[in-house]
Amino acid sequence: MNEKLKTARPLPADIVVDSGLAPITAMMSSRLMVLANLLKRGAILRYKRLAGLSSVEFGLVASLGRRPPMSVVRLAEAVGMDKGQISRALAELVARKLVAKAVNPRDNRETLVSLTKAGLAAHDVIVAGAQERNRRLLEQLTSQELEQLLGQIDRLTATAAHMLAAEKELG
Repeated sequence: MNEKLKTARPLPADIVVDSGLAPITAMMSSRLMVLANLLKRGAILRYKRLAGLSSVEFGLVASLGRRPPMSVVRLAEAVGMDKGQISRALAELVARKLVAKAVNPRDNRETLVSLTKAGLAAHDVIVAGAQERNRRLLEQLTSQELEQLLGQIDRLTATAAHMLAAEKELG
């Protein structure tokens, strides 16, 4: 893994550097973060408008989805936040009757959460909105270009995962 990273051949300067951008912002990772942030900001505005959900709330509703009830701990892991961070958003969703809480019948120390009927409706709005946004984003690409792009993203993701692992090994 580390050997591959050390022996990777450098890219030509004209690919790495865009004279109109600062060196850091010209990098692939920066460009992908800008794209991801633009998409996230647009999603937040859409879900606030369509379902009245904040970014944390729509993340919780999307993660709960049409799954069986899950523990608060498992939900926190699914959204990448700690239990404390999501507790206020869950309380708001419960108050708005989008999420129901119940004691786990197998372990009364654990709380299970699930979407209510209204929560499922909000979830369906989120899914439909996400599908529409995805369609609009990708409609400019041919099927061949989309296949190539997805393959390249998968390769870049695998390389980034290896890079992360290497950084973790270094401490």
